Amino acid sequence: MILQRFKIVFAGGMGAGKTEAIRSLSEIPVLQTEAFNTDVQRHSKLETTVGIDYGEITLEENLTIGLYGTPGQSRFDFVWSAITKGAIGAVILIDHHSDGPIEELENYLETFQNFTDNIAIGITHTDLHSESGKSTNIYKEWLLENELFSPLFFIDARNKDDVLLLLEALITSIETNSNITN
Repeated sequence: MILQRFKIVFAGGMGAGKTEAIRSLSEIPVLQTEAFNTDVQRHSKLETTVGIDYGEITLEENLTIGLYGTPGQSRFDFVWSAITKGAIGAVILIDHHSDGPIEELENYLETFQNFTDNIAIGITHTDLHSESGKSTNIYKEWLLENELFSPLFFIDARNKDDVLLLLEALITSIETNSNITN
């Protein structure tokens, strides 16, 4: 029996839920590189990823996928290409309550499309009350306007079923475009 190992990268801004998404899926204890958050202007969370998060999930008997989380702060963007090297796809998580979620989505897509053609998008924190009243339709409309057809889901990164649905949509998209299992 040959163990097949594939790599999927989780990217997105600080606080978008990358570490939580990997935690919710991983069958092994997640390797985390969390440090005290010194960028409280950008996000109030206590800790933030400064290296790579790593977990694993087995989807079929012989299909193990490595889950790699990138740091969300742009000052660590130099590691994104190294982390993404060899990945079969990327999951981009966007915090619906960030100051400019569409601009953030555009920037992450522009960057990660340089590394992989296989991208799925998860919008997080849609359950939080917002003064701005931003509609979730902005993402679908923006993707259609730009003729982008990546799978798009509104998820709770802490919910395994939500993240698994996003991951399975990415894998289905990959399998449609190229057969990775043979």
